[in-house]
Amino acid sequence: MHIVLVEPEIHGNTGSVARTTAVTGTTLHLVEPLGFSLEDRYLKRAGLDYWPLVDLHVHPNLEAVLSQAPLERRHLFTTRSDAPYTSVPYTWDDWLFFGRESVGLPEGFLEAHPERCWRIPMRPVPGARSLNLANAVSIVLYEALRQLNFPGLS
Repeated sequence: MHIVLVEPEIHGNTGSVARTTAVTGTTLHLVEPLGFSLEDRYLKRAGLDYWPLVDLHVHPNLEAVLSQAPLERRHLFTTRSDAPYTSVPYTWDDWLFFGRESVGLPEGFLEAHPERCWRIPMRPVPGARSLNLANAVSIVLYEALRQLNFPGLS
């Protein structure tokens, strides 16, 4: 399974996601530009000593990662969908896309694939725009792994 962070901005979120991918045996893809350096000490601290366990791939742009991700295996997570993330029949070959903390996934990408867009339900509270990126990744990834009976996890 592949976790794709498109232009992540906050080193702490990316470090937390890296740690999650390390313990779940999933692959982490980062799409540039990044809002931080991969050498950032805060990024390293957020990922602790798990970095050697992370299957990390860095891509220069969204098109580069899309060339590797089959359309039927792509799932886009956004607040701009009504379809719940729990209705996805996940497979181990899925690519789970998450956008920048400030604006999410590119509008054109979402508009081109509305049938591939999913949402984590939230209360409709004024000013509450979205969940923290690392939390959203964890919620979706663990639902996918639950559906697959937690392959390779104990």
